[in-house]
Order: sequence, then structure tokens, then C-alpha cells
Amino acid sequence: MVAVATDPPSAELVSRIRAGDRAAFEQVFRRWYAPLADYASQILQNRDAAEDAVQDAFIAVWNRREALPEAAKLSAYLYRAVRNRALNQLRGQKGMASLDDDDSEEPSVEPAAVSALEHADLAAAVAAAIGTLAPRTREVFLLSREQELTYTEIAETLGISVKTVETLMGRALRTLRAMLRPRTSDS
Repeated sequence: MVAVATDPPSAELVSRIRAGDRAAFEQVFRRWYAPLADYASQILQNRDAAEDAVQDAFIAVWNRREALPEAAKLSAYLYRAVRNRALNQLRGQKGMASLDDDDSEEPSVEPAAVSALEHADLAAAVAAAIGTLAPRTREVFLLSREQELTYTEIAETLGISVKTVETLMGRALRTLRAMLRPRTSDS
């Protein structure tokens, strides 16, 4: 497992949070808020909703601080809490359409702008391809690529085996390659 050198040991933070130490809780919040919001944003495709999910998760962590897991699993616990809240939001929004205002920007025809548009177009194609993955496959892929978790950490976060993580990553990569191949070659 990878530990962040500048943070106090997780065991110390968890112990302090369990005892009701708000400063320790704030330290964990500051350390994990941005990566968790990025993760939730990938699931929900909406930054505001993602931030709500992360805030709800941290509120639940504080309210249930006495039951925090052992320190080695703190990151997995946080990712799972955020994942559960994000999925609950998705279940609640099944009938709602996404309201993206991407049409409001008018593209420039300058060469640098054309390159930026091509890059944005490719990024949108990658995001769309990721969005077509089965939910569990997408989750595994995003935890690996966006959050840079190891397969073992992903397995702990999602409560699945490392072998299942390997299988889902292989499936994700094959699907993404197949979907993006037409874009990268003019065959």
C-alpha cells in the first residue's frame, strides 16, 4: 500500500477521530475531499452532485466515527462510502436527463483552437466510451486510472477479489480499445 509521507499515520488519525478530535477529522477531510469528489464526479457525471455525495459521506463518517475501520483500510472505507452515496443518487435520478450546456461555447477556427477542439473531442470520446462500460467495470477502471489505486486497494474498496479486479480491468481496456480504435486510425 502507498502511504502519503506528509500525513500522520492513518492509525493515529483514526484513533483521534474515534475520540472526537475535529482537527484530525478536518485533516482527513482536506486530504481526501478532492480525490473523492473526482471519483464521485466520474460516477455521477455532475460535479455538484459529486461534491454532495462526498460531503454526505464525511458527515456519515463523523456521525459514526466510533465504528471507523482499522487504519489500513481508511482509504477503502472512504471510497466505498462515497461510492454508495453516488450510486444512491443515481438510483434516485433514473428518470432525470443530464443537463449539460456544452453548446454554449462557440469554437474558434484558429489553428491552436482547432487542436484544442480535437483534443476536447477525443477527451469527450474517451469519457463517452468510459460511460458505456458496465457500472462495476467503469468503477474498477476509474479507481485504477483516475484515483491510481492498486488492484488490491480496489478489491478492498469494492469488496471483491483481486482476480475480479484484473478481469474487469481487462474487460474495460478491451472495450475502450475497440470503441476508440476507429477514432485513432482512419481504417
